[in-house]
Amino acid sequence: MERTMSVEEKIRRAEEIYEKRKQVMERPVTTVNLNNNKKDIKLLKKMIVQIIICSCIYFVIYLVHNSNYVFSEDFIKQVNEILSYDTNFFLLYQNIKESIEEIMNNKKQDSQDQNKGQEEQNNEQEQQDENKESEIDNNKENIQEAIGGAEEVEQQSNETIQLSQAEQDIVDIKSTTNFIKPLEGVISSKYGIRETATGNVPKNHTGTDIAANLGTKIKSATDGEVVLASSEGDYGKHLKIQIGEVSIIYAHCNNLYVEQGDKIVQGQEIAEVGSTGNSTGPHLHFEIRVHERTVDPENILEL
Repeated sequence: MERTMSVEEKIRRAEEIYEKRKQVMERPVTTVNLNNNKKDIKLLKKMIVQIIICSCIYFVIYLVHNSNYVFSEDFIKQVNEILSYDTNFFLLYQNIKESIEEIMNNKKQDSQDQNKGQEEQNNEQEQQDENKESEIDNNKENIQEAIGGAEEVEQQSNETIQLSQAEQDIVDIKSTTNFIKPLEGVISSKYGIRETATGNVPKNHTGTDIAANLGTKIKSATDGEVVLASSEGDYGKHLKIQIGEVSIIYAHCNNLYVEQGDKIVQGQEIAEVGSTGNSTGPHLHFEIRVHERTVDPENILEL
């Protein structure tokens, strides 16, 4: 009697049969491919060997048929000439090496020359910049010496513009107006920025102070017209005389000898030295303006 198989055994048996059939189907394909590759390689090798053998045979046959030329005197002579040619490979190597080194040195020299030229150009540019800066500094010093200083400003560019304008004003005044000394005395305060002992005295001095005894006569430094005679403000008793575009102020006077509208001639006595207004002692505040811009009187005339 046949044994009854369980479900699990039937499934396992079916899987075994499937695996065997699968192996049987795949095995011939793999064997055929490998054999075909091997056969192809063998055929290629065999063909190459046959080609080489045929070439050798053909060359031997060619030599046999052309033996007269191959072993002729001309052919042998040519072969001997070729063999007798002495090729100095060491000398050839040295020549090639020297040529390569020469090319490299030329490139290196060109690079050094280029770098040197660039460095010289940079140094020249730096020197030019330094010369320009030095020239600018010298111009500033010369301008400051010529005009005795200027008002304080917030920006350096504005200061340069004002100094240039002040220098031009000095040239214009000297070319249009003749001056004499208004007073004999000692200069007690110069034009420009100054140190002050009290807060009442302005730091920016717009004129030149000439100290003298109280009541000393003041002469008009130029011709002109009295456009202002006043006793108000920090200048105290003061005069403003106009000649063309130039105006001269005589301030802190004790007495005024002329009135507004009077015509003045150079050397005329116009006032007395005093200490009126914002003053620390008897002196004349002598101020010169052009277009209402002040200039240093000591750059116009000797005081």
